Amino acid sequence: MPNGPPWQLLLPLLWSWGPLLRRAETGSVGQTAGELYQRWERYRRECQETLEAVDPPAGLACNGSFDMYVCWDYAAPNATARASCPWYLPWHSHVATGFVLRHCGSDGQWGPWRDHSQCEDPEKNGAFQDQRLILERLQVMYTVGYSVSLATLLLALLILSFFRRLRCTRNYIHINLFTSFMLRAAAILTRDRLLPPPGPYPGDQAPVLWKPALAACRTAQIVTQYCVGANYTWLLVEGVYLHSLLVLVGGSEGGHFRCYVFLGWGAPALFVIPWVIVRYLYENTQCWERNEVKAIWWIIRTPILVTISINFLIFIRILGILVSKLRTRQMRCPDYRLRLARSTLTLVPLLGVHEVVFAPVTEEQARGALRFAKLGFEIFLSSFQGFLVGVVYCFINKEVGRDPAAARALWWPRRERRARGRL
Repeated sequence: MPNGPPWQLLLPLLWSWGPLLRRAETGSVGQTAGELYQRWERYRRECQETLEAVDPPAGLACNGSFDMYVCWDYAAPNATARASCPWYLPWHSHVATGFVLRHCGSDGQWGPWRDHSQCEDPEKNGAFQDQRLILERLQVMYTVGYSVSLATLLLALLILSFFRRLRCTRNYIHINLFTSFMLRAAAILTRDRLLPPPGPYPGDQAPVLWKPALAACRTAQIVTQYCVGANYTWLLVEGVYLHSLLVLVGGSEGGHFRCYVFLGWGAPALFVIPWVIVRYLYENTQCWERNEVKAIWWIIRTPILVTISINFLIFIRILGILVSKLRTRQMRCPDYRLRLARSTLTLVPLLGVHEVVFAPVTEEQARGALRFAKLGFEIFLSSFQGFLVGVVYCFINKEVGRDPAAARALWWPRRERRARGRL
């Protein structure tokens, strides 16, 4: 351990244990930040003296060292070493029987991640566990949602692609939208397999991945951001196309399909690629799942908010057109309201209008209950949005029902199940 001025030794401690020091400054366990640093310094010196007094083992072994948190003895390869919770912690009396765990690799090098969960402040640990439980439940919810959406959209995609009578510009756009939903679901489910367990982590100490896993995880993160961006741009394409049909009288339905394809699949690359470059240069940490530098995250977030805003304006415009058309038909009030409500509910999943509810609330503003309300609302609707779109625009679509072959393919399994039930 290099000897240097006290402030040089204090910097790593402040960096890694900022929350601990803030708690100490408020008088936790009767210690100030200065007293805590003195105890930490004494612990470091004792560790250094102990390691110097011990002869290194013969053969391959992980070196004894002080990692700015706890003192590690020499460890055998392919083994999990453990060290008692450091006694300088203000709450050491509550965790005196706990251990810090760290893996010694087969090459005699320490693993990059230590497990110090047994040494955390019991008062804070309960709050972290509650938050972790909420996040785990949210993850289960959207895993179910994306899985159901993936299965539903796959069947809907096969129906719209297979039957010739259903081939038109409108359904081609639906097919691309279904594909973007499927890619988004598959990318998110795959990324979750590669990411560390959901946080929060005490002391902001997230698990560190090995290099091969890190490369695969970052690649999955990049693909996920592209697929999510493509999903939003195809929602925008649906809105623009629907608006053009209602407003631009005499416009060609298929004349702009190539532009739609370029917008839907090409536009996301225009902001995902710059995000990858800036992220690699200025925030190349972990699996890129944590956005500490908000300016970099806004490279991704800004275009998505723009598409949400445009689609919301299109939604309002289309509702105005529908209201005027329904009024000109001089429909009765109950019928008028029913048709308007039905059209509104149909447009909400197609245009992703639900995103507007929490769009003004940034991640910096979302704290506590508001954060979990925002997460729960957006995650639930976003994960099941593909399912709703597939049902509304394929399974209960009148155009699909009018095609005899498509109708038989859609409803034959149900008839077969009913027939078997009568036997």
